[in-house]
Amino acid sequence: MPSASPQLAPANEAPERAPASARARAYAGFALRAGLGLAVVGILLWRYDLRTIAGAFRREQPIYFLAAFGIYLSGLLIASFRWQLLARLVGIVDSYLRFLRYFLIGSFTNLFVPGLIGGDAARAIYIGRRHHQIAAAIASVAADRGTGIIALFWLAGIAAIPMARVLPRSLLMTTIAVGTVTIAGFLCAPLLNRFLAASARARLKAIGATLAPYLGRPASLLPAIGLSLILQTDLAIAQWMLAVGLGLVTPLRVFLLCMPIANAFASIPITLNGLGLREATYLVMLGMAGVQHGDAVALGLLWFTATALAGLTGIVPFLMTGTPTVGRETEAVSAGG
Repeated sequence: MPSASPQLAPANEAPERAPASARARAYAGFALRAGLGLAVVGILLWRYDLRTIAGAFRREQPIYFLAAFGIYLSGLLIASFRWQLLARLVGIVDSYLRFLRYFLIGSFTNLFVPGLIGGDAARAIYIGRRHHQIAAAIASVAADRGTGIIALFWLAGIAAIPMARVLPRSLLMTTIAVGTVTIAGFLCAPLLNRFLAASARARLKAIGATLAPYLGRPASLLPAIGLSLILQTDLAIAQWMLAVGLGLVTPLRVFLLCMPIANAFASIPITLNGLGLREATYLVMLGMAGVQHGDAVALGLLWFTATALAGLTGIVPFLMTGTPTVGRETEAVSAGG
């Protein structure tokens, strides 16, 4: 018997309306995140001379900015494929183009739409409602984010080793230690899986059952982690291209170290898309590599601009894609189902 296909609401039909108080909190939270990020950037511009930073912006050669933008877009293609592989492990099978569409929608949502949910939650809802597997969809997005974070720390640890002579010992040891801890956590995932399965609490047991394909067989995550390492290297190259466009002579290996650490700080959800946090991290990390403060701040702002423009591309699928509605069907859509 073929599986029932989920229905899609028309593109112009709004999903369930949130209560007025929830919408007010959503807008207030969005404004707070944006305001905090702008405040940090404002302090940096004031402290390190707006004219110097503006001059660095003018130095950026458009061809290098466009190259960095294109490399970042290629990273979105890699990230969508990684998510598709991870979703398949929990029984969600769909076309690559659909995962790409929902990933772009998540990027757009995360940047420009105030709400109670971020981009990760948005794409989990889209794919989860389509397949009537919300829990599995959330698990796939969590695994997608988790493998990305693991790759961040592993890449930073690998990049730190050949720079041992020039890095402060505290930074070197911390970076290597964090990478080692994430490796240990990865290897101990089956123990966590057994703990959750044996838990007397129904909620923990349910979480464990959903995450079992990942925690019980961590080796199945290696392809996704490999893609994450490629993705993070791709992003480091994009930021290095921006630096070349500014006329900076900074080795690529510096960005292989600095970019994961900056992205880890930027992923803390207290500002809009890491605005301010990334620039402050660049100021410290690139400063150790001899980059002038104004250039470091300008580089962070150029990267924010490139990622924001890339996120804006998600407006097309966002407007053209209906929100999947929950029907009575309980079977997931599967290939050839």
